Amino acid sequence: MGNIYWVHVGMLCLYGMLILPSFCQVDSGDAASAVYIVTLRQAPASHYQDELARRSHSFRHGTSLRRNRLHRTRHRNVTKPVRSHSYYIAQAHDSLLKKVLGGEKYLKLYSYHYLINGFAVLVTPQQAEKLSKRREVSNVVLDFSVRTATTHTPQFLGLPKGAWVEAGGFETAGEGITIGFIDTGIDPTHPSFQDDKSEHPYPVPANFSGICEVTQDFPSGSCNRKLVAARHFAASAITRGIFNSSEDYASPFDGDGHGTHTASISSGNYGIPVVVAGHHFGNASGMAPRSHIAVYKALYKRFGGFAADVVAAIDQAAQDMVDIICLSITPNRRPPGIATFFNPIDMSLLSAVKAGIFVVQAAGNTGPSPMSMSSFSPWIFTVGAASHDRLYSNSIILGNNMTIPGVGLASGTPKNIMYKLVHAHHALNNDTTVKDDMYVGECQDASKFNQDLVQGNILICSYTIRFVVGLSTIKSALEMAKNLSAIGLVFCMDPLVTSFQLNPVPMKMAGIIIASANDSKILLQYYNSSLEIDETSKKVVKLGAVASICGGLKANYSNDAPKVMYYSARGPDPQDSLPHEADILKPNLIAPGNFIWAAWSSLSTDSAEFLGENFALMSGTSMAAPHVAGLAALIKQKFPHFSPAAIASALSTTASLYDSIGKPIMAQRSYASPDLSQSPATPFDMGSGFVNATSALDPGLLFDSSYEDYMSFLCAINGSAPTVLNYTNQNCLLYNSTLYGPDLNIPSITIAKLNQTRVVQRTFQNIAGNETYGVGWSNPYGVSVNVSPTRFSLANGERQVLTVIFNATSNSTAASFGRIGLFGNQGHVVNIPVSVITKISYKYNITTS
Repeated sequence: MGNIYWVHVGMLCLYGMLILPSFCQVDSGDAASAVYIVTLRQAPASHYQDELARRSHSFRHGTSLRRNRLHRTRHRNVTKPVRSHSYYIAQAHDSLLKKVLGGEKYLKLYSYHYLINGFAVLVTPQQAEKLSKRREVSNVVLDFSVRTATTHTPQFLGLPKGAWVEAGGFETAGEGITIGFIDTGIDPTHPSFQDDKSEHPYPVPANFSGICEVTQDFPSGSCNRKLVAARHFAASAITRGIFNSSEDYASPFDGDGHGTHTASISSGNYGIPVVVAGHHFGNASGMAPRSHIAVYKALYKRFGGFAADVVAAIDQAAQDMVDIICLSITPNRRPPGIATFFNPIDMSLLSAVKAGIFVVQAAGNTGPSPMSMSSFSPWIFTVGAASHDRLYSNSIILGNNMTIPGVGLASGTPKNIMYKLVHAHHALNNDTTVKDDMYVGECQDASKFNQDLVQGNILICSYTIRFVVGLSTIKSALEMAKNLSAIGLVFCMDPLVTSFQLNPVPMKMAGIIIASANDSKILLQYYNSSLEIDETSKKVVKLGAVASICGGLKANYSNDAPKVMYYSARGPDPQDSLPHEADILKPNLIAPGNFIWAAWSSLSTDSAEFLGENFALMSGTSMAAPHVAGLAALIKQKFPHFSPAAIASALSTTASLYDSIGKPIMAQRSYASPDLSQSPATPFDMGSGFVNATSALDPGLLFDSSYEDYMSFLCAINGSAPTVLNYTNQNCLLYNSTLYGPDLNIPSITIAKLNQTRVVQRTFQNIAGNETYGVGWSNPYGVSVNVSPTRFSLANGERQVLTVIFNATSNSTAASFGRIGLFGNQGHVVNIPVSVITKISYKYNITTS
């Protein structure tokens, strides 16, 4: 979800150039053959692991193990029996395929055996129908496509003097915790992932069983004690004929840059100098610099990825015993069917959570429209993108004393000197006209220009949609300007490139990109008004416009941070494809995601401006999710037996509602003019708020939910029993099918439809010292809230039930928001956001005559 490109999708399809072809065409379900994900009724190996663990403990201690539900152990001592059972499951898959499709052509791509029992297979629709009729088969789903969704953020988040101190200093922060990244791979040569950067040697992660895939692109020795495992998954992509092994790398190597970037945000080495285009931008860091990295490459630059490959990657990560899974990826479309939660990726992640793995996912970059969320399920921790306080801004001062802002990691022109402006169209040689070359304004070919007209001047070029899709590059324009001896370069934004999120890009000469089409229009109006044109020939005879470029290498610091970025996907969470609103709050919270420095793959071609660089500046919810994954590693390190829901609770209840100067966090509401269309952020914009790294390590109270709770939630969806059985082989008769979304014991309350009155309860446990809490709340508009008790005291380990009664006081279909706050006398503050959408305050009376 990094590299945010906001342009008209139809325009991209018209040009025939797309990062993801699936935008222009739907999945071809009626093709001769396609990839299907088949799930079987028999339990996967991880379920047997639970049984083996119980037997192992009973054998050693002669009794069954009873433990607090907040403190679930990971079963790390039964790997060999589980692998043996996995082999048996894979053989069973082969046997079934031979029975059903014997003598027919088919190709099994993967056997899923750890989190789900199933396989991915290339078959015809008729063969898929045959498989679906077998009693052993519970579910057959057509494969679908997915897409990819810092130096200063540790300081902004207060880590050096806060969370890192709590974790024993950055030399030990996150140590022993393994984060698994489902992404575009990794560049193992990058210094951010070396294990010899500290005098304190990296430990071998306990019982981690991942392997390092060795290929020509990823030679022996690529992994170490920090980068502990790396594999790639591309079988589904290969069957479609779109995988190019030389460009996409048939190895864990990152040819895109996205995976290297996200991995270093979570757990890159601390203190490496960030040097880009010869300029120094500080030192690199990761949220949990001592955690271990396991990479499962399932996404690729040219086409994104496919669910079959992603599920295989998730399944392997869980079997390898990672502690945390980070997905900076989202589906290309909302899942069809009875509920968004029922899709192969979310259901495999449910099994991962059952196994004790904390799952973080990017919210998506489809904001700011409501219900644009791309991460749906309550067992997944969904992260939106916020700004932080460091900005890189640039500006150009015109001869009429007007200053126009822009971006560009570039030096300025010499101070106090104004230089002539010359537009590319007015600097052509005698053999070139705009009629001959409609793209000449993009400044990509020096042979089209007259050096005498460019030399010593500031050249004006057009930033068009071709830059967005990679046909033209700033790097080429800079090389051209340098060859023509220009003193500087300014890009004006083409009006057709609407709502474009432009990251500051490195420039090796004075330069600026005017990101606003309106500001670009102002510059061009000044330029055109200063021209002298021969009335007869209609040619320019004199250039009158002058300007100077200030330069954008120096960081500026803003007080109005964080704020929710306009591209960050918003709630409410869609429950289905119709869509109806779910009773689940999404996103869970926001984290830094805008203008994030992090490691970059040395051979990445994803961004031509950072080609050959070791670091890149990127934006997106892709950058926000690994921040939270790294912070979760610090929590997991301090509280190793916390369940995934307990980690989520610690992060959510301690989130901040205010920016750096104590004002409410704002949310950008428009992509056209984001800073001019802001209003206070709601829970549908920011979830519980902005992540507070230090407070999350001392949350005071914890809310917990179990796998059984999530199953009850799924079973409570109307008509879901057959689907639950198909995906999980679990009968809903075994679960409480009246546990609806508002009843899940999560640290938020969302009611999509309040019909007069609703009673909701939350249970939490004190994990700190003895403390007395007072309770306060604010009412959503059109709703009366009553909370009891309003005061309580808890000793360490004690629990408390909080009862919340909602009464609709008016009829409304507009979402409204409130909060419940628990304020401890020892300093703990627990934040519970409340959201109510539809309110019905009375019943309609039906009369008959």
